[in-house]
Amino acid sequence: MRTDRRSLLKVALAAGAAGGTSFPHIWNRNADLAYAAKGELKVGVLYSLTGTTAIIESSLNHATLLAIEEINAAGGVNGMKLVPVVEDPESDPATFAQKARKLVLSDKCVSVFGSYTSASRKAVLPVFEKYKGLYWYPTLYEGRECSQNVIYTGAVPNQQQKDFIPWLVRNFGKKFYLIGSNYIYPKEENNVCKILLNQLGGEVVGEEYVPLGHSEFGSVIQKFKDTQPNVIFSTVVGDSVVALHRQYKAAGLDPAKMPMASLTTSEEEIAAMGGDFAAGHFTSAPYFMSTDTPENHKFVEAFQKRWGKDKVTHFVSEPAYFQVYLFKQAVEKLSADNIAPETIRKAAWGQEFRAPEGLVKIDPENAHTYLWPKIGQAQANGQFKIIEQVKEWVQPSPYWAYPGEVCTPSGLVEKKV
Repeated sequence: MRTDRRSLLKVALAAGAAGGTSFPHIWNRNADLAYAAKGELKVGVLYSLTGTTAIIESSLNHATLLAIEEINAAGGVNGMKLVPVVEDPESDPATFAQKARKLVLSDKCVSVFGSYTSASRKAVLPVFEKYKGLYWYPTLYEGRECSQNVIYTGAVPNQQQKDFIPWLVRNFGKKFYLIGSNYIYPKEENNVCKILLNQLGGEVVGEEYVPLGHSEFGSVIQKFKDTQPNVIFSTVVGDSVVALHRQYKAAGLDPAKMPMASLTTSEEEIAAMGGDFAAGHFTSAPYFMSTDTPENHKFVEAFQKRWGKDKVTHFVSEPAYFQVYLFKQAVEKLSADNIAPETIRKAAWGQEFRAPEGLVKIDPENAHTYLWPKIGQAQANGQFKIIEQVKEWVQPSPYWAYPGEVCTPSGLVEKKV
């Protein structure tokens, strides 16, 4: 059946008249996406609730929703209620991109909070850059990115590895075995690790990557035994973390002699595997559930009250939580008729918030976040004992390991040599 274009135009004009305005005005409102309407602001919540990374991403969903509920209970954002639009991208980068497009174009979300893996962030990035959306990314990541359409609230390598690798070398030795999941984040983080080891006179005795969801580590553990590294440096993610730790212990390996040192093993994975399987191993992160601040005690209490007394918080759920408050503060700087992804991003630059880990700040130079790096040792009770921590917050430097490059809010700038 053929549609009459003139009839469609008449319908649109009539709709404009019924609203006391003209058709061009309706057209402009659609172009602007009408972000603030009926006293509500839609925000996307894009974390996997199924699939291999759901073990960690479901807690990011919970932390985000907790912050939204708290903000709404306290009166909203300048009197506007936050309306979360929740999608499950199923731990699949292609589905992440599909759901992101829906949240930006169909749901007209003024911001989207989402992603755990760098693979999923890279998948959605073209969507937000093409359609001028705003993405809030809470996960530690490899750096070397600076998009005008992203606010980065997780740690970058200078906030995790800069002190961690030298500490491991001093305490355990210079021979490292690198094991990671097979995607961009582990490979880039391992490149940084190798740069630091080279500076320290260290040695990589093995490097291996396994597919996401991998669960059989017998051959890898045999290589640990054959090469006898001082440190196993792990960037394995998701369900695979549980399998690796359980099989390490079953093989009789000793964390006192050959610890796993991770950037990605949190209280969430430990809860899934059992504390005995993690005890003695190390993680570097800006936040642990055991962090002793009034803000953290309040956060943990609220999280467990909302989601269950057995639930844990960790170094990605914490920024997933506090970035919603940074979003709130940015929107509160704007008038209702000026709320849009671009204006929110600019208003977010320089915003500070007293998070559970300490006072954090969005760096106006690169839209990443000042954080408080720590080194924790896993205990049998499932918590981390914090054994090293910085005295001052650490400025984010996404290109720290690559001094020929810098990052600014307008994008990557190559330094002239």
